[in-house]
Amino acid sequence: MITFFVALALLIGGYFVYGKIVERAFNPDDRLTPASTMEDGVDFVPMKTGRIFLIQLLNIAGLGPIFGALLGALWGPVVFLWIVFGTIFAGGVHDYLSGMISVRHNGASISEIVGMYLGNGMKTVMRIFSVVLLVLVGTVFMTGPAGLLARLTPDTLTTNFWLIVVLIYYFLATLLPIDKLIGKIYPVFGLALIVMALGIGGGILVQGYHIPELTLTNMHPDNLPIWPMMFITVACGAISGFHATQSPMMARCIKSEKDGRKVFYGAMVAEGIIALIWAAAGVAFYETTGGLSAALTEMGGQAGVVYDISFKLLGPMGGVLAMIGVIACPITSGDTAFRSARLTLADWMGKNQLPMKNRLILAVPLLAVGGLLSQIDFNIIWRYFSWSNQTLAMIALWAAAVYLYKSKAKYWIAAAPAAFMSAVSCTYILQAPEGFKLSTAISYPVGAIFAIVCLGIFLKTTILRKKEESSLDA
Repeated sequence: MITFFVALALLIGGYFVYGKIVERAFNPDDRLTPASTMEDGVDFVPMKTGRIFLIQLLNIAGLGPIFGALLGALWGPVVFLWIVFGTIFAGGVHDYLSGMISVRHNGASISEIVGMYLGNGMKTVMRIFSVVLLVLVGTVFMTGPAGLLARLTPDTLTTNFWLIVVLIYYFLATLLPIDKLIGKIYPVFGLALIVMALGIGGGILVQGYHIPELTLTNMHPDNLPIWPMMFITVACGAISGFHATQSPMMARCIKSEKDGRKVFYGAMVAEGIIALIWAAAGVAFYETTGGLSAALTEMGGQAGVVYDISFKLLGPMGGVLAMIGVIACPITSGDTAFRSARLTLADWMGKNQLPMKNRLILAVPLLAVGGLLSQIDFNIIWRYFSWSNQTLAMIALWAAAVYLYKSKAKYWIAAAPAAFMSAVSCTYILQAPEGFKLSTAISYPVGAIFAIVCLGIFLKTTILRKKEESSLDA
């Protein structure tokens, strides 16, 4: 249990210490933000910092830090290390810089930011990559809740009925001004997510469950390797590229650059704490990783385990919170996925989103594609999401590193996690069952070489630029 409290203290301390280092590197100032200079009453809407924080938390979290952390707990308490250090040195940096660079560039989406700092070729890749990823996220977060609602309601209310209901909500959330629907309901669900996590953490501690101490031993029942499988499995709660698509939405609403650490880095730390609590519940509640694995199988996955833990620890109130978590939270990630896809396409095509007609032109096809995809068995395709998610994080961090270099700031705070995530992404796709299925003897060294090559290209580029700048100054 000491490990758990040390990890919790490190996460909180990381916000105040390393978060401050990252903030100083970016150097926020008193310039006007896009919420003031570009206010349009639709996407650029000034909002209070507390509300933006809760919206950002739910945008990036949803069920990610719960479901991913429970699967990560199969490796045992070693997962605590990734949650803590991933959040502080990678996820927090990624979310803060992707959000704040967007603030500096008039609320630009991540694909446009990547283009500015990694070139037009990468911009085109990221535009396509981001839109596809966001539609996949929105579709899966449409079908999952619809299926659960169909189970909990009379047989006449089928999964397709609930898909239509969710699709109608997504349509409204994608089109309406951000403060009219999302701005009103997200803070409520954000608070519910926090209360549920605190309740679970308190229940585990008060009711005497044993949270094992840190060990580097691989405790996965199927003996899946820690590297890189655990680093891909636990994305939200450590680092997730999906966040880079969400942060620009709040970059259009923040009223002061100096609130950025509270909103972007702070929401990531809050998500890390939620993931830590659920990982602790996973390793403690069923006593062994084998017990957790059996529960995941018997109860039909993480949703069943969430219900089981919530009801047994918190009683009927826990059941209500679990219901909100398992149904409402994915819906509130899906709607912003489609909204972010609309904004990405709008930036791509240069379409002003103030006229309703322009929003409809982009939103209707996106939601139509999502509706069609919801009729397909998505299990195989969705396996690639975990990899593409972390690959997106890698690209966003390299873009942030170039931004910091050009700003003559401490670019290593982004370059170091970018190199790490390069190794994670490359190694995973080489050895994963849905990838090339290569042995660790090949995937490990190739993944390391790929990271070194990426870092080498970055350093070579910066050195050449320094020489060019020096010759111009001379």
